[in-house]
Amino acid sequence: MPNHETKHEPKHKDVDAHSCCHNGNSSHQHKTSRKAKAENKLDSSALYTCPMHPEVRQQGPGSCPKCGMALEPLIADGSENEELFDMSRRFWLAAIFSIPLVTIAMGDILPGQPISQMFSSKMRVWIELILAIPVCLWSAWPFYTRAVDSIVKKSLNMFTLIGLGVSVAFLYSVVASTFPDIFPASFRNTEGHVAVYFEAAGMIVTLILLGQVLELKARSQTSAAIKQLLGLSAKTARRVNADGTEEDVPIEQVQMGDLLRIRPGEKVPTDGMLIEGKSSVDESMISGEPIPVEKNPGDKVVGATINGTGSLLMRAEKIGSETLLSRIVHMVAEAQRSRAPIQKLADTVSGYFVPIVILIAIITFVVWAVMGPEPAMAYALINAVAVLIIACPCALGLATPMSIMVATGRGAMMGILFKNAEAIEVLKKVDVLVVDKTGTLTEGKSKMVTVEPIQDMDEKQLLRYVGSIEKSSEHPLAAAIVKGTEAREIELGSVKDFESITGKGVRGRVEGKLITLGNKALMKDFNIDFNHLFERAEGLRSEGQTVMFVAVDNKPAGLVGVADPIKKTTPEAISALHKEGIKIVMLTGDSKTTALAVAKKLNIDEVIAEVLPDQKVEVVMKLQSEGHIVAMAGDGINDAPALAKAHVGVAMGTGTDVAMESAGVTLVKGDLTGIVRARILSRATMRNIKQNLFFAFIYNAAGVPVAAGVLYPFFGILLSPMIAAAAMSFSSISVITNALRLKTVKL
Repeated sequence: MPNHETKHEPKHKDVDAHSCCHNGNSSHQHKTSRKAKAENKLDSSALYTCPMHPEVRQQGPGSCPKCGMALEPLIADGSENEELFDMSRRFWLAAIFSIPLVTIAMGDILPGQPISQMFSSKMRVWIELILAIPVCLWSAWPFYTRAVDSIVKKSLNMFTLIGLGVSVAFLYSVVASTFPDIFPASFRNTEGHVAVYFEAAGMIVTLILLGQVLELKARSQTSAAIKQLLGLSAKTARRVNADGTEEDVPIEQVQMGDLLRIRPGEKVPTDGMLIEGKSSVDESMISGEPIPVEKNPGDKVVGATINGTGSLLMRAEKIGSETLLSRIVHMVAEAQRSRAPIQKLADTVSGYFVPIVILIAIITFVVWAVMGPEPAMAYALINAVAVLIIACPCALGLATPMSIMVATGRGAMMGILFKNAEAIEVLKKVDVLVVDKTGTLTEGKSKMVTVEPIQDMDEKQLLRYVGSIEKSSEHPLAAAIVKGTEAREIELGSVKDFESITGKGVRGRVEGKLITLGNKALMKDFNIDFNHLFERAEGLRSEGQTVMFVAVDNKPAGLVGVADPIKKTTPEAISALHKEGIKIVMLTGDSKTTALAVAKKLNIDEVIAEVLPDQKVEVVMKLQSEGHIVAMAGDGINDAPALAKAHVGVAMGTGTDVAMESAGVTLVKGDLTGIVRARILSRATMRNIKQNLFFAFIYNAAGVPVAAGVLYPFFGILLSPMIAAAAMSFSSISVITNALRLKTVKL
């Protein structure tokens, strides 16, 4: 029996499956866990999970210990579905035997020569028994094993009901056909015969198997996005060797630092940096945008994007599971298997549902046996079986996860990555969006536009100090200063005692001089007087520049201004969000003047400037305490705490890995219009889930009483177990089909 892992906390997501299910030798568990870590924990490509209970994980295929459903690969790779193959074989055998079984059993009511004239009643029963054996034993075997497993593990599920219904009908019929004399008059019809229900048992198995086959095929379509993403990756790369020769190698052999040639029309083999060449690259696979992006030396390129007409040379910087495509696939797979809060309702109902249904079936049997017409016991049995079969809660369990799977896949194809299902559910409720300025509203590719030295400092020397100290910083503004300095062909010096002061600036020694570079707060911390430059700084900020003060040996030396252009799509996104009634709050560590200049251009509702990272969290908490549902959009390390604290964190895919790890939604393109699209998808998904839950609840609420026979006294209507089986299968398929409609949502 495979071992199952149940995820209780996110930090356990890679725990070895063995360590979560054995209560015996703890040393064995620790050894296994250490071994798993040594082998890079669990291989996600070999992990299987349950669509209804995503916390269940194991290495390799099997069935869920909670609901009995077949486990599916965490990351669908397009390989053959073993469960689908097995169920298909069982279905076809069941169909081959069930068709003549039903024909013989119901021959008297079929047109043409009555079957009763071809065989005696006793012979007909024995033929039905022979035809039913392979169907009710071999074809139905998975139902029995999963039913027994559910009882042993005290986790009653749909297979408990199916196993009970089929086995009761079949075993009763076997006894009735082999020992008819033991049955009293209440079991006999008007002709004195004991009725058998081989055809009901056989057709129940056949129809449920048909439903399983159709359901498995439909479920496979919910993973189409992952299969499509996996199919995008390049299979080979053209490596440039040290001697200048080139060779095609499998993508698995590419190493970090390898130089790779990308010819016109070829896929970019992996993530890296462009070394030489110019071309336009189709990045629609990660952004959903069809317009190619111009690439020049120094630009980043992403694996699986498609080169245009130019010849390019790149250096591989990320390979294997570290590439953006691999991370997208993993993120989508995890999101598809996460639980939405709305699913708690279905889980609660399902937990009580099966025991209640079994109780209703028993009551149905007793009532019909006592009060039903003759043969009372036969009516009692057949109606109890109908209740068991029609009440299977499969549709209820699938209602939410199927919609989540399709929605996350749809989002991924449009460059919207949901970290979990909760983010999808909460996003539609957001009424306040807090946005960082740099890299979120703006391009995050700042340019140094102002250099103003003071006193005896000349511009070249000031830039040498500034460029050298910023060379050690990872801040976007630092990159702009370094790039601007190098463009002026100024040689940078070495830095000692470098210190980055979060939200304020940097400090360190260049050529023996103590250089302090940062905002007003940093200068105040070190008692450096820049009062005489504040007015000039304000003037530059009113033009939208970010101004940094420079001090040498704790004495004012000048200021540097950097401008960050607003993204072309930002005004459109802000306007669309306003139309949806969302308040926009800009939160930035930049000066108030610069922030207001940007906010005025974009019609932003509120500006909070000159804030530190911990203060960003405080602002988010304050908005939440006022009753707002808050989303936070940012791209930097300093945004990560606020992204994690917000109801929904939205990270720009062009930003840092830390920000993306802290957020519930990642916009691959780093474009705020992605939030508008994500909101549309969120609304459509929640509407779809509610439709599924409504149909599943209504179906069971109406189906069980009809199967129990409540309409019989008034209209003489009874529900055949065969019809109940068909209806049960149809309900699951209809839920999945409805979920698949999300693939066509216009974003």
